[in-house]
Amino acid sequence: MSLSPSLLRLAATRLRVPGVEAGTASVSPWRVALGHPRLALGFATTPGRAFQARFTASAPAVAPAATSLTLPSGLRSPTDEDIAAFRAMLPTPGSVVTDEDALAPHNADWMGRFTGRSRVLLKPRSTEEVAAILRHCNEHGIPLVPQGGNTGLVGGSVPVADEVILSLAGMASIEAFDAASGVVTAQAGVILEALDEYVSERGHRVPLDLGAKGSCQIGGNVATNAGGSRYVRYGSLRASVLGIEAVLPSGEVLEGLTSLRKDNTGYDLKQLMIGGEGTLGVITRVALACPPLSSAVHVTLLKVPSWANAVSLLAAAKGQLAEILSAFEFMDAPAVKLAVTHLSHVRDPLGSDEDSAATDGPFYVLIETAGSSATHDREKLDAFLESSMESELVIDGVVAESAGQAAAFWELRESLPEAVGKAGTKTFKYDVSLPMDAFYRLVTDARARLADAGADADVVGWGHMGDGNLHLNVAARGDVDAVAAAIEPWVYEQVAAARGSVSAEHGLGVMKAEAIGYSKDAVSVGVMRGIKALLDPKGILNPLKMLPREGEKTA
Repeated sequence: MSLSPSLLRLAATRLRVPGVEAGTASVSPWRVALGHPRLALGFATTPGRAFQARFTASAPAVAPAATSLTLPSGLRSPTDEDIAAFRAMLPTPGSVVTDEDALAPHNADWMGRFTGRSRVLLKPRSTEEVAAILRHCNEHGIPLVPQGGNTGLVGGSVPVADEVILSLAGMASIEAFDAASGVVTAQAGVILEALDEYVSERGHRVPLDLGAKGSCQIGGNVATNAGGSRYVRYGSLRASVLGIEAVLPSGEVLEGLTSLRKDNTGYDLKQLMIGGEGTLGVITRVALACPPLSSAVHVTLLKVPSWANAVSLLAAAKGQLAEILSAFEFMDAPAVKLAVTHLSHVRDPLGSDEDSAATDGPFYVLIETAGSSATHDREKLDAFLESSMESELVIDGVVAESAGQAAAFWELRESLPEAVGKAGTKTFKYDVSLPMDAFYRLVTDARARLADAGADADVVGWGHMGDGNLHLNVAARGDVDAVAAAIEPWVYEQVAAARGSVSAEHGLGVMKAEAIGYSKDAVSVGVMRGIKALLDPKGILNPLKMLPREGEKTA
């Protein structure tokens, strides 16, 4: 497919591509005119991400102060006698951890915002051992926190006091894969990246992709109903989880580990565990439907002049790319500038603008397509990019010519949390869902609000635009308490006014438990309390997470 002279002139003018003149086909080694025949290269698999290895390493270096919350009455701390009982239940060496230094990373969340004082961590190796632990804790009123990879951002997987930490890291076996159905069965402690590599070798992929995939565990992903960048393609994780085995607070095992896609017999109890954040049961095994691995993957990074253009581009991508659209991510220019400024390993292949603090552009859009035919997908992508240039939705862009360049584009997007962490002394993160007409307005309004308050802070936005998920981030310096007072609960009020959700994919944890009322009405919260009381009458599982404290206002 070749470009007409008019389109070549448009490409050279709009995209500032070195070496591209009307009627020629020469290209630079990095930036290529959109629509050029060399652009659409099929990758056998989705490129790996260098950022994953740095996710844990970039956590705050300073230990956070202890979280000052009081556990509900009726719960007690584990004693030396309880720890001795745990040792008897878990005979494998290393299954009961009491060393203070070894406990430290499990007591603190990745953001450095919450920390507990747990004096014991348990690493069961089987469902039976998990059940024995829960029976003991339930009988004696000992609170317990299930923990996966501890990569969450709302304090959902760390103790708020001295609860027992139940780590699923010791349950990391991939048990079965059915090639005909693409269903994989695994224990909860399997690392997401390891699971994806396992099914990739068998021609499939996990329908979930996160920046923390090298550290997070599939059980934690399911317990938080994790989202990620491929939601626009594969939908909610709920739809892909076919079966779950979970241990209830009583120690009873909920046997729901089916690989059936259709089972219309009674209540779908696994849905209570998916997104339940470990407050109703401990997920021990999962059966997950994995789609076939795409043989042709294309990644393009575009720059659009305004938010209105970005919205129009999304509509065009959904209409023209349709079934091959795999990801549609957006980043504002200030966020990209932070990444380039603070991270030596990140570069902006489109170059920076002088006015990178502009409130209405430019914006970066990362689009990924994934399909089974490189020729078919290339034709669709070329047609989409050409029409986007002709309609002036796009002012600059580049398509990856290799897996390495594609990985670099994704690294730019996934390095943004790390960059924000380096830009300030404290980071405020808000993971919200909003309709498109209110989506970026929250960022500009927050920026203006903090500027009026005289705050020393960078306010940036990025997210999964394809499914309406905004990540509003504030890198604060100086008087961070003043920043906190200006931004909370104001940000939740704005989301509620736009009929959005205060948690799109991160969950509520302890950070947002009191904010649930901004997204759920009192009747809904009351039903949730009833379910919690039914399954966990003593309240031992993940106390003070997800639901507001009794007697507290929820909005």
